[in-house]
Amino acid sequence: MRFLVQRVSESSVEINGEVVGQIGKGFMVLVGVCDSDTKDIADKMVRKMLGLRIFEDEQGKTNLSLDTVGGQLLLISQFTLYANCKKGNRPSFIEAGEPGMAEEMYEYIIARCKEQVEVVERGQFGADMKVSLTNDGPFTIILDSEQL
Repeated sequence: MRFLVQRVSESSVEINGEVVGQIGKGFMVLVGVCDSDTKDIADKMVRKMLGLRIFEDEQGKTNLSLDTVGGQLLLISQFTLYANCKKGNRPSFIEAGEPGMAEEMYEYIIARCKEQVEVVERGQFGADMKVSLTNDGPFTIILDSEQL
């Protein structure tokens, strides 16, 4: 499982010109799932993401977590996080999770986040989405379950 976490001052996602998810200060997270992912892995990834201390404290040190600053979440499914570009110039996505299982994991991650974060917005699995954000910092972190 892979999460691409961006600390944002604002972010939104549109489908067919309609905003379906929008947040202020918080994390915009692209979520990639592979076939070997499980709910246990998802739980570990959610704990790690929500525990990240990447917001600045009074001294300007990145020492505060999402809950400490009252941050919000925007979670967007993103199978392209599993792109394989080893051969040629056209990425292969065979490492990405099968759509039915990947959608189930995406929904599970959203549900787990909602248990701990007051505002959790989302994209739509499999949709053509337009994502906008103001990356605060910029600050971007990649969480990979195989490296945790």
